[in-house]
Amino acid sequence: MLYYLSMHLKSSSSFWNVMHYVSFRAMAALLTSLLMSFLFGEWFINKSKKLFRAKAREWTPERHKAKDDMPTMGGAFILMVVLFTTFLWAPIGHYEVYLMVFCLLGFGAIGGWDDWLKITKRKGISAQTKFVLQCAVAGCIAILLLWHGFATTISFPFFKSINPDIGLLFIFWAMFLMIGTSNAVNLTDGLDGLAIGSLIPNFATFSLICYLSGHQIISSYLHIPFTGTSELAVVGAALVGASIGFLWYNAYPAQIFMGDIGSLALGGALALMAIMAKQEFLLGIAGGLFVVEALSVMMQVYSYKYRGKRIFKMAPIHHHFELLGWQESKITVRFGIISLILCLLALMTLKIR
Repeated sequence: MLYYLSMHLKSSSSFWNVMHYVSFRAMAALLTSLLMSFLFGEWFINKSKKLFRAKAREWTPERHKAKDDMPTMGGAFILMVVLFTTFLWAPIGHYEVYLMVFCLLGFGAIGGWDDWLKITKRKGISAQTKFVLQCAVAGCIAILLLWHGFATTISFPFFKSINPDIGLLFIFWAMFLMIGTSNAVNLTDGLDGLAIGSLIPNFATFSLICYLSGHQIISSYLHIPFTGTSELAVVGAALVGASIGFLWYNAYPAQIFMGDIGSLALGGALALMAIMAKQEFLLGIAGGLFVVEALSVMMQVYSYKYRGKRIFKMAPIHHHFELLGWQESKITVRFGIISLILCLLALMTLKIR
């Protein structure tokens, strides 16, 4: 909104020229989403107490029963803040911006439906239905990327000259990343502030990467693919601000839960940022915590099914540490520190090529 307005007003005042700097609009988007979270967060929590109360997840430690009747679907608030901020500061007509909006709304709708059924029917949608819907949303996004002429090459960390073209396999590659990341974030969302606290450094990292890969001179200097995705830095910054604002209320002891509407949408958006920046493999480094959480569940299920033994006291792995006696707040802070370290390592690889 302000971006397009500045195009008409720049001739009347030089002030509006700052709107053409992505860095300025990214910082403005972060502060806007953060301010909105602080201004309207309590209001949303009060509404959620009347509309969106839910029971604690099954297969969690006994102490989680105290979280029954906690307001949920806080992810809806994050999405509203991010979407408003995006429309305010980003050029929504750019394909990478509107695809991010579509991703947030698509995965958010799946999670929102699941959350609502859990609230009203005490049982969410089936895993099969959820997977089919995720495939539909991710598949549409991947096809739209190709329709816009998005390159089907992939790049590898540490190697500046290895960029194989995978052709139409890109559709399945993008689907795998978006669905896998959204589900991994969903599995991580089991403790107060854990998922959102780990997402913040990841969104900050990939916002910076999108800015660097969207700048022709900087991307050439770093030997990373030039993708023209600098506008995603504005959306990413809005995600950072909204996530920090939500953490204010979701930190232990939480006043509200994010719900599937938030975890699925934010996970899918993080993966799409990595895809459009052509740094998909860095997602495995920066988002290593989400990978470990997902792998812990897979290993636990496989081991119990074929060996009749459990590897962890409980999966995902954050519950294992709970049952070892770690306090919930300590797990959240330590996992957040690990996530930050992994994000810094991912950024370091941009120079090691």
